[in-house]
Amino acid sequence: MLTNTLKTTALLAGLGGLIVTVAGVLGGGSSGALVLGLVLALVMVGGSYWFSDKLALRSAKAHIVTDAEAPEFVAMVRDLAQRANMPMPTVAISPSAQPNAFATGRGPRNAVVCATEGLLRTLPRDEVEGVMAHELMHVRNRDILIGSVAAAIATAISFIANMAMYATMFAGGGNNDRERANPFALLAVSLLAPIAASLIQMAVSRSREYEADRSAAELLGTGEPLARALERIEAAATRIPMQVSPAQAQAYIHNPLAEFRHRPGTGVDVGRLFSTHPPTAERIRRLRER
Repeated sequence: MLTNTLKTTALLAGLGGLIVTVAGVLGGGSSGALVLGLVLALVMVGGSYWFSDKLALRSAKAHIVTDAEAPEFVAMVRDLAQRANMPMPTVAISPSAQPNAFATGRGPRNAVVCATEGLLRTLPRDEVEGVMAHELMHVRNRDILIGSVAAAIATAISFIANMAMYATMFAGGGNNDRERANPFALLAVSLLAPIAASLIQMAVSRSREYEADRSAAELLGTGEPLARALERIEAAATRIPMQVSPAQAQAYIHNPLAEFRHRPGTGVDVGRLFSTHPPTAERIRRLRER
C-alpha cells in the first residue's frame, strides 16, 4: 500500500512540477499562462468530476437497480460495503454483454458501482464478488478524485502549450531578441509537454488499479477470485465488443476498448505506456503472490 501511495504522490508531484516548468518556458516566467491554464482545466475537469456518476451511467446505458430487481447482487455489494466500513453505494447494471464493471462518484457517500449483464451472467459468484470488491476499493481510496486532479493538470499543461505556441505564431514574440523565446525550444516544449503529461497521467491510473487490486484482495482475504475474474474478463474482452465512450473506458476494471498488446521480441512496448490499465497478466501475478 505504501509503495503505491508514494508512487501516486510522486507522479502527481511530477505533474505539478511539469506544469510550472512548462509555464516558465512558454510564458517567459509570467504566471498568467499558468493561472489561465489551471482555471480552464479546473472548470472542464471539475465539471466532469462533479457529474461523473451521471456521465458514466449514461455512457454505459446503465440503470440503477433495487433489492427487488437484483436481490443477490445488491446484497453482495451491501455485504462488501459493510465489511469495508463504507456507506452503501448506488448499484447499477449495464446491458453490455462484455463482462466488466466500473465505479464512479465524488466519494464514498456519492458512489455508484456498476456491473455489466455479461459479468453477472458469465462469472461465478465469488469472482463477481472479487470484481465488486475492486470497484469499492476505488471508491474508498478516492481514485476518482485522484484521477480528476491528474486530468486537470494534464489538461492545463496541454492548454498552456497550445496557447503559447499560437500566441507566438500570431504575435511574433517580444520586442527584442532577448525577450523573444527560442522558437526551437518553444516548439519542442509545446509538442513534448502534453505527451509527458499524458504519460504521467496514465501512470497514475495504472498505479491506482494495482492499489485497488491489492485492497480488494485484503478485504476478501485472498486475491484468487479477482485473479480468476480478470482472466475471464481478458478473454471475453477480445471477443465481445462494447460500446463505451473512450473518456469513460479508464473507469472500468478492464479497458473495454481495443488495447495495444506487446509481442515478445518486438522491442519496447510503447503502447503500454499510454494505457490506463496495467497488463492483466501482471495484475494476476501480483494477486496470486499475496
